[in-house]
Amino acid sequence: MKLRFAGAADTVTGSRHLLDTGQALILVDCGLFQGFKKLRDRNWQPFPVPPREIDEVVLTHAHLDHSGWLPVLARQGFRGRVRATRGTAELCAILLRDSARLQEEEAGHANRHGWSKHSPAQPLYTLRDAELALSLIETESFNTAFDLPGGLRGELLPAGHLLGAAIVRMRSKRRSIVFSGDLGRSADPVMRPPRTVESADVLVVESTYGDRRHVEEDSEAIMARVIRDTAAAGGTVLIPSFAIGRAQLMLYTIWRLQQRGEIPGLPVFLDSPMAIDATRLYQRFRRYHRLSDEETAGMCQVAMLANTPEQSKAIARLRMPSIIVAASGMATGGRVLHHLKRLAPVPENHLLFAGFQAGGTRGAHIVGGAREVKIHGEWHPVRAQVTQLEGFSGHADSEELMAWMAAIRRPPKQVWVVHGEPEAADTLRQRISETFGWPARVPEHLETVEIPF
Repeated sequence: MKLRFAGAADTVTGSRHLLDTGQALILVDCGLFQGFKKLRDRNWQPFPVPPREIDEVVLTHAHLDHSGWLPVLARQGFRGRVRATRGTAELCAILLRDSARLQEEEAGHANRHGWSKHSPAQPLYTLRDAELALSLIETESFNTAFDLPGGLRGELLPAGHLLGAAIVRMRSKRRSIVFSGDLGRSADPVMRPPRTVESADVLVVESTYGDRRHVEEDSEAIMARVIRDTAAAGGTVLIPSFAIGRAQLMLYTIWRLQQRGEIPGLPVFLDSPMAIDATRLYQRFRRYHRLSDEETAGMCQVAMLANTPEQSKAIARLRMPSIIVAASGMATGGRVLHHLKRLAPVPENHLLFAGFQAGGTRGAHIVGGAREVKIHGEWHPVRAQVTQLEGFSGHADSEELMAWMAAIRRPPKQVWVVHGEPEAADTLRQRISETFGWPARVPEHLETVEIPF
């Protein structure tokens, strides 16, 4: 049996792991590459095998770096089933449609204003492609085995991290392979901790934070201070946020701070149709997270919702202290860009980043101290204050990753460390080898390996 690492092998994004059983091709995740242009260019490159030859796709979760290339795969001929939890399916319906719409809008904007190097600029995929991909999804329950081609049995285990996120376990009669997907934190305020696995002959594990521990900071206290100080200065707090997962955590935290009287009663706006839709899902899928009914209601009701472009523009016309939560989290697209253009040049405002910033993104540039950023082909100064909070991460840190692996009773014969920048992945690889004595490697992009299965 062979495993090809078609993505997330030398970077965090673009998760695509192709399992060749000799009888079937099964793709675990089908994500977008994000960040540096050399990585984004991979989204336009052909897949290593013709998509029509892939039998099935299994998704760990809905984030675009794990699901966002599905529309391209479908457009290029894939017609197999996409297996996912119901939560992931619902979130993919939101994410993929929004991603297609944003790409179509950005291509249109580039063509109207002439800022693209391509003439005409084309979207990576369209809404029609996204709808085709969504039509292929079939849902599976957590902790319930299902048949896969090639004589395998699949199972989706709770991973924490995000609504519906799963660890993927595949079994033959005698062996198993486990794909960790993105593992959540044991003390996440919203999501439950990831389930441990008792055995894995082959383990493919993420390493987003494989080289660091999350800073022991009181992120809620820092966030409260930023909001208080910015309000006193007459400014606005802009929180670029991933629409799914992080936006809901930000709303929940703002509600908690309000309940405890730690921040003034400022207007709060959620300016992202996708985040609005996702927030409603947290009410429908109560079993997927750890919030009480009261907490869920507080999270969902703390902000005024900007569904339409007109409502978003109305927020932009406000000249009073407020809090704006807007996508995207790395400031790569979405309505947050329009708010950035207006708010970043003003020293009284505050840009509050609460998520991972992949190298090459606007968010990474701003957090790194850039004094100007390019948005829609024009340069804009950054004079606002900037803070990055690390305590809100939805990813397990190195200690939590090691603790999760320590629960595996039967040592894996192979461990493949993926979904991390090179230093993070190699650091985790070394720790795995030194601590557990397991054979661990960081694969190269497009590398194919034989696995004992």
